[in-house]
Amino acid sequence: MIVDTAVAVDKVLGYARRIAVVGLSDEPYKASFGVASYLLRRGYEIIGVNPTIDEVLGLRSYPSLADVPGDIDLVDVFRRPEYLAGVACEAAEVGASSLWLQLGLSSPEARSMAEAAGLDFVEDACLKVEVAQRSGRMALPPVPPSA
Repeated sequence: MIVDTAVAVDKVLGYARRIAVVGLSDEPYKASFGVASYLLRRGYEIIGVNPTIDEVLGLRSYPSLADVPGDIDLVDVFRRPEYLAGVACEAAEVGASSLWLQLGLSSPEARSMAEAAGLDFVEDACLKVEVAQRSGRMALPPVPPSA
């Protein structure tokens, strides 16, 4: 169990390449869209998880973590606090390696569930900001020209 947030962030960012974004919105003004877009352009594999949309950022979206094929390194959560424990349970059930609650989100119950399942856990931190700080690049790479 890692208690120090900076240590947990460094550990998770050391291995996370395939990221399921729970609550990913197809609305460009939403934080989940901005974070996922940034991570996608930084080379991460992004998997949208939202039962109300079929596609976002040109990628298929899945209704739940259980529907995502393959392994998940990191579950990045953009959901209201009352849903966090449920997402933690689902992340554990699918064998995710880590659970990340975005900036402003924390849940002792979700933490307890994640840690009991052996998941690395980060809460109340922005994944985009943490990646940018560690890479030294907050700006996005240029958008590739249209084909």
